[in-house]
Amino acid sequence: MSTNTSEPAVAAGAQPAAPDNPHHQRRWWALGVILIAQMMLLLDATIVNVALPSMQADLGFSDDARGWVVTAYLLAFGSLLLLGGRLADAFGRKTVFVVGLVGFAIASAVAGAAPNIATLITARAVQGGFAAVMAPAALSLIMIIFTDLKELNKAFAIFGAVAGSSSAIGLMLGGVLTDYASWRWTMYVNVAFAAVGILGALTLLHNTAETDKPRLSVPSTLLGTAGVFGLVFGASKAATDGWSAAVTLTSLILGGLLLVVFVAFQKIDRNPLVPLRVVADRNRGSGLLTLLLGQAGVFALFLFLTYYFQGVLGYSPFRTGLAFLPMMVTVAVVATVTQSVLVKHLTMRAIVAGGLAVGGAGAALLTRADANSHYAAWVLPGLVLAGAGIGSAIVSAVALSQMGVEPRDAGAAGAINNVAQQIGAALGIAVISTFVATATSGYLADHGSAATVDAAVHGFSVGFWWAAGAFWAGAILTGVLIRGGTRFHQEDGEPEPLDEIVGGLI
Repeated sequence: MSTNTSEPAVAAGAQPAAPDNPHHQRRWWALGVILIAQMMLLLDATIVNVALPSMQADLGFSDDARGWVVTAYLLAFGSLLLLGGRLADAFGRKTVFVVGLVGFAIASAVAGAAPNIATLITARAVQGGFAAVMAPAALSLIMIIFTDLKELNKAFAIFGAVAGSSSAIGLMLGGVLTDYASWRWTMYVNVAFAAVGILGALTLLHNTAETDKPRLSVPSTLLGTAGVFGLVFGASKAATDGWSAAVTLTSLILGGLLLVVFVAFQKIDRNPLVPLRVVADRNRGSGLLTLLLGQAGVFALFLFLTYYFQGVLGYSPFRTGLAFLPMMVTVAVVATVTQSVLVKHLTMRAIVAGGLAVGGAGAALLTRADANSHYAAWVLPGLVLAGAGIGSAIVSAVALSQMGVEPRDAGAAGAINNVAQQIGAALGIAVISTFVATATSGYLADHGSAATVDAAVHGFSVGFWWAAGAFWAGAILTGVLIRGGTRFHQEDGEPEPLDEIVGGLI
């Protein structure tokens, strides 16, 4: 990848705001508003999974339709992210952020009041569309608000800690709401989150005055949206219909081809949806690769651990969420320590590659758990190690993939960041689920139908090994690709030559 040493060292490229700037003085409150919105988006995935059986019993829909309650959201979210990122750059990040919150709240209210499955699926797709508008704006706002590099590191650490723990919080909150209220409150709760976010955004956020705002390109939008849609849809169908199904192969092949055409077209488009200067950098590309492979491993762990806790150990949804609590705490602590301490002493290559290696070790430890394993002895150590890997490597990768981006491209950079995570999660779950299903079926064929629980444990163990492999593959690749000496932190009183600062950040 090429190096562009003309890009600014500070993520947003702006000088630190004057002390009397009210927006600068309220920057940490503004971060809180952004985190509320981000938590709402991430909670929505697991909170819905927990509530699905109650939804199905109440509305009376089929098992095939049940999958679309999740898939509709993921398809709209993943395929519209690139467009959402450019909308933030073109029309103002605060404006797009607020529009996303309002739309998400309305769609959530409709989903909560849905009288039938058609209304529910439609509302979920609309939720995903507005989430795609909101997520890139949220990440780009952080880059614009925090102009001091040390504070930006801390902001990313907090952002990563919240992101890493939101899925487990969603499991607990979904269990409580479903058990003690109704599945409909797993949708209505988004309205409360959104209301707080809207009020905070209107009060604390502002649109930056960009003189070089991009225009939207219809051909780029269609190519990018269709390409990502094909990959996410194909991965979703692979998880349910298998890799050899015609619809799976067609979607994946067409999606891949469209994305190849999309990338080629960005070189000649006067108003590209994704300026190649955003990704044509060795370090930023490494950050995106980390997110792709890391999220594949993370989401596979969450999925199969949830099945293991509930299907093998017999945990309730709420207790399952509690079982993930040590991982959540570890992610938060390690993310904070990484961005406040480790970045002062270690290069980003060491932090990211080392974190992925540790995360893989945690996944490998989980392969030793069986139907009779004690949680504290066999599950907890793996959860803690996996959380340490997530808190160091993936949180740092979010920052790495954004550093040095020009202000006019902040939204596009945030969108690409989210796309890498979405595609990684979708493909990771689809691919690893196939290996798990094959291993489970093979075990049953060898040991008889009475060995159902042991077969499930064997399948989950295979899934954990593949998750570990995704982490370790990321460790090897990023260890090679991230530039040696790249650091995000400059010690006080230790000035560095300008060319070293710029070269280390981009």
